[in-house]
Formats: sequence, structure tokens, C-alpha cells
Amino acid sequence: MLTGRFPNAGEGDAEELLAAYQDVLLAVIDDSGTEDVVAETGLDHAVVESLADGDAAEVTLEDAAAVLALSEDYPDADGIVAEARDILLMGMTTAVMDVDSVAAQLGGDLAPREIQQKVEGRYPITLGEYARIHHLLESK
Repeated sequence: MLTGRFPNAGEGDAEELLAAYQDVLLAVIDDSGTEDVVAETGLDHAVVESLADGDAAEVTLEDAAAVLALSEDYPDADGIVAEARDILLMGMTTAVMDVDSVAAQLGGDLAPREIQQKVEGRYPITLGEYARIHHLLESK
């Protein structure tokens, strides 16, 4: 989700990239403890437990950023989210892909307009969706 943290984002597949995101989140949860993460982020206990159990696919980018922000290794949650969205926007520019192209190459389960709204932050994006888009753009 952060520049430089996943230099091989375009290699392997989107599931491997999602697993790499999960590893980073799990390290923060392990360092802080599940109860402290819940207390400090205000996230629902079920969301943090889901992350701790290795199931990050349905967790939103904002929730993941709240967890990462607990670590001194990361900026605040708003900064993480902004940088993550910038990665996708810049990736689309670099790969010369518009939302129609991204939607087509992702298999059509996300509509172009939905992708645009998610990338721009007008609609929540899950880490699973983020990983699929990030991987696609980096592979181009």
C-alpha cells in the first residue's frame, strides 16, 4: 500500500500481494496486541480479529491504515490512505490505463465508474480490491 514497501507488486499475483499486505498488518497487530489495536484505533473488534486471523481481503483501506498508523514505521492514517490512492492514480497514468481498461482486465466484476470512485476515495475500497488493482497496474 505504500511506495517502496512492495517493490515487487507487479510480480506473482494479486493474492500474493494481498498476503504481503496482511503480513505487514499482522506485524503491527503482533507488536501492539489485538486489544490495544482495538482501543487505539476504535475499529470493531471483529475487524481486528479478522486481520489477526489472516483475512484482510474485506478490510477497507482506511481500516488497514488505522492499524498501520499505530507503528512508528508509518505515517498517520490519512497520510497512508492518501499515498495508497496516489499509487493507484500514478499507476494508471504510468501504465496508460483508464478505468475502462482496468475494469476489463480485472474481469469485469468491478464497473469502471466503481473503480474510479474507489480509487478517488469517494467509495470504500477493500484491501482485496486494492491488491488486484495495484498488482494489475504494477504488472503493466
